[in-house]
Amino acid sequence: MENSEGVKIESTVVTEEPLISALDIALFVVIITVAYFWYFKRDKQSSSSEKKPYTIQPSSLSSIEQTSNSSFIKKLKSTGRSLVVFYGSQTGTAEEFAGRIAKEGARYKMKGMVADPEECDMADLVEMKEIQKSLAIFCIATYGEGDPTDNAMDFYEWLQNGDADLEGLNYAVFGLGNKTYEHYNEIAIYIDQRLEELGATRVHEIGLGDDDANIEDDFVSWKEKLWESVCSHYGIEETGEESNIRQYKLVDCSEVLPERIFSGEISRLKSYENQRFPFDVKNPYLSKIAVNRELHKSGDRSCMHIEFDIDGSKMRYDTGDHVAVYPKNSSELVDKIGELLNADLDAVFSLLNTDEESSKKHPFPCPCTYRTALTYYLDITSNPRTHIMKELIEYASDPKDQEKSKLMASSTPEGKKEFHEWILRDNRNIVHILEDLPSVKPDLDHLCELLPRLQCRYYSISSSPKVYPKSIHITAVLVNYTTPTNRVNKGVATNLLAQLIPTNDELPQPTIPIYIRRSQFRLPPKSQTPIIMIGPGTGLAPFRGFIQERDYARKEGREIGGMVLYFGCRKKDEDFIYENELQEYVANGTLTKLHLAFSRDQPEKKYVTHLLEQNADELWNIIGEKSGHLYVCGDARSMAKDVHSIIVKVVMEKGQMTNSQALNYVKKMEQQKRYSADVWS
Repeated sequence: MENSEGVKIESTVVTEEPLISALDIALFVVIITVAYFWYFKRDKQSSSSEKKPYTIQPSSLSSIEQTSNSSFIKKLKSTGRSLVVFYGSQTGTAEEFAGRIAKEGARYKMKGMVADPEECDMADLVEMKEIQKSLAIFCIATYGEGDPTDNAMDFYEWLQNGDADLEGLNYAVFGLGNKTYEHYNEIAIYIDQRLEELGATRVHEIGLGDDDANIEDDFVSWKEKLWESVCSHYGIEETGEESNIRQYKLVDCSEVLPERIFSGEISRLKSYENQRFPFDVKNPYLSKIAVNRELHKSGDRSCMHIEFDIDGSKMRYDTGDHVAVYPKNSSELVDKIGELLNADLDAVFSLLNTDEESSKKHPFPCPCTYRTALTYYLDITSNPRTHIMKELIEYASDPKDQEKSKLMASSTPEGKKEFHEWILRDNRNIVHILEDLPSVKPDLDHLCELLPRLQCRYYSISSSPKVYPKSIHITAVLVNYTTPTNRVNKGVATNLLAQLIPTNDELPQPTIPIYIRRSQFRLPPKSQTPIIMIGPGTGLAPFRGFIQERDYARKEGREIGGMVLYFGCRKKDEDFIYENELQEYVANGTLTKLHLAFSRDQPEKKYVTHLLEQNADELWNIIGEKSGHLYVCGDARSMAKDVHSIIVKVVMEKGQMTNSQALNYVKKMEQQKRYSADVWS
């Protein structure tokens, strides 16, 4: 019965109308087309929304937001502000200083805002004169070998290439640098001079902060005199004592869904679960640790050779580049803060900027737990600056603790001395301060607002992509020392790396977020050019990559120039790292000469600088007669300076030049990238 009915129905349909009519086909095509465009539009939007997955966001902005927020002049005018503080920052210090200046502006009836020049149309500086009693302040760091920071690069180039009329612009500049480097505060000095050349009015002389000494003291001293100059220039007076106004307000996020809570990501929520190329400072690659082995043969110190697996990441590096490693604080220190403040570290919270016009909505990715913030986002191991001590005063219930905090926060000679001795000399971090001032119990959310961001650590890459295209090698000394208060301080990154030991293939390998930072530390374009490499200790790292690259070229049948390496360490049988590799390169002819200095293997200490002085003829032959390249990597404070002095002396004596001629010769080498330094203090 059912079969006969089925046949009958099918027969009727066939005889009366085709199964799919022309109209059906047309409708189907329309539906598919609409669905196609809807799907890909939605996909594009969802891709964008993944960068901003929740209304409480980290500080990164979408391109649309940057465009709408690029006019800082409009913001100043619409909000009745007259002070804007720009920052050029690589590690966050300049940004922190900028925030402190903007906050203090209220004491002088100058409502301020902090601005990132990368997110602003700096050509709008010409319109600052339209705002009554306006002032632009620049907190600018010099980075690398006299370079602007990444976020100040466009502004720097605009000043170099433009000729804007900045008459009517009132400004002041504070530079952040390090005297152990040759190009001390070079960018800040240039900006200060260039603004004046373009017609702007300097309200206060430039301040030069030295991070090798006490940059906090330099900044505070300059800032106090700055406000004196501002009062004199504008004919205004200080309104009274500074009040501790919170920049961020606490938001309870206990009801936020777990999938909307940050757990250590730098910018994009769930970025470590859904990795996307390209990888950079805001989007690091979660790399597996492929190799982690000890390089020292004996002794109580440790030096690690670590290999990061980048296979499948599409990441590319060049010999001489740096790799940035994102560390995390030890759980022991994090738990200690929770214990000292009697706080629930697993509570979910957010800090929201009280300034609705600010492009930086949060100090770090929010919402998250306090444990996450203290582990991944906040620096809890460095010495706190004086402004943190000032904010802690109100939380001290014991008069003695309050007085001590107040003294260290002051700018008096006694206060500076106490801060230097108790904080800097004794090397106290925030955990130690809370332990030693037991009545100081700050609100944990306020402490999270005050502490600076935990920064990534940079390491010279000690491999060549020609030989190791799927991995990045670094050479890192484990930092571990006892402070004057008999506490053991540990390097945040190196102690984390020391724990990341690869297991067998059946278990998940340890991982850590990384990205590649480009460098100007490069081999000569021609492989035939001879080079001299000076790298004691872990200063050998980039030269290991140089040697690998030249060895690769030699094996390909290409002609390579002479390679001379100066390496030094304490003892040959203790910390002569990569000894077998170097001896092999000497044996096969890639490494022409290997000069070794073992400082403690004989009664009188012997360093690479002593060997350089003994080999003046060889040095001049390569850098003078053969126009070779010279490279220095390692300590900037003493070794690099000593090398520079020796090279100038060799050029004088062997090149038969006066001191000024020799200095100019070496300067020209630097300009031609024939004399390059990759140093740290």
